[in-house]
Amino acid sequence: MSGLRHSGILLLVLAVVLGSAHADLEMNFYAKSCPKAEKIVQDYVNKHIPNAPSLAAALIRMHFHDCFVRGCDASVLLNFTSSTGNQTEKVAVPNQTVRGFDFIDRVKSLLESECPGVVSCADIISLTARDAVVATGGPFWKVPTGRRDGVISNASEAMAQVPPPFSNFTTLQTLFANKGLNLKDLVVLSGAHTIGISHCSSFTNRLYNFTGVGDQDPSLDSEYATNLKANKCKSVNSTTKVEMDPGSFRTFDLSYYRLVLKRRGLFESDAALLTSSTTRSFITKLVEGSLGNFYKEFSKSMEKMNSIDVKTGSSGEIRKQCALVNS
Repeated sequence: MSGLRHSGILLLVLAVVLGSAHADLEMNFYAKSCPKAEKIVQDYVNKHIPNAPSLAAALIRMHFHDCFVRGCDASVLLNFTSSTGNQTEKVAVPNQTVRGFDFIDRVKSLLESECPGVVSCADIISLTARDAVVATGGPFWKVPTGRRDGVISNASEAMAQVPPPFSNFTTLQTLFANKGLNLKDLVVLSGAHTIGISHCSSFTNRLYNFTGVGDQDPSLDSEYATNLKANKCKSVNSTTKVEMDPGSFRTFDLSYYRLVLKRRGLFESDAALLTSSTTRSFITKLVEGSLGNFYKEFSKSMEKMNSIDVKTGSSGEIRKQCALVNS
């Protein structure tokens, strides 16, 4: 009995410790310090995203790339400075095509005018990504706030931790597990590709030189590959943009998964989802289910992702400008 009581106490202590680690992220964290904060973000997003819906995909991609390196701490926004001599995440290959930095800066300037030094850039990314997806008619998810901004940003960490488009299943599973995300999260979060746009350079090796002998990736539907070569990516070095969910890329729906099942996902990482019976089964269930079910699952996974390794309390800082650490 005493052993049971002892293990029960240990579990209770563990629960308290784990609970306190997230205690500082809370809904409406700025209710007293900057009561209009979330409305300012939402209003700005609702004013501009309908005119530039592709930015919603860009902002959710930024959020994803930020959270996968040092947690959701806005380290992806930091510029290289001669004082640190450090190449930041922003210049790493996975982030060279990330867009939306000036959008975040404009939201930050509005919040600084309202409440100087209160709202973190990390929270701005999290709120903006959610509100942008909602503005396109996509799912809503809860964004507790209280994240603080990191002061370290390394290009090498982004290279090692952001899942690249040429990832195989094992790499994807490992990189997601490293962040506390499981295979269901991998499948569900990949669904954001439903509103994505890619550059040819992210997948032309699948069309022209898959194994280094001028061949095509056999896991890519041959008819689709022929179409891409004829109409979009006419050479290996093409910088043309391609819709990841052709015909439906402005709509947050299930058609991305239908394309993946037809072997028409653009990236090797899309095709990799079919190489595991577990992830393939998740995709089939999503396609057979309702749009509402996908939205519910997507929201759950986003709520997990936007809490990865967050800095709260006295960790980090509240940057005055999102691209620079405070001096």
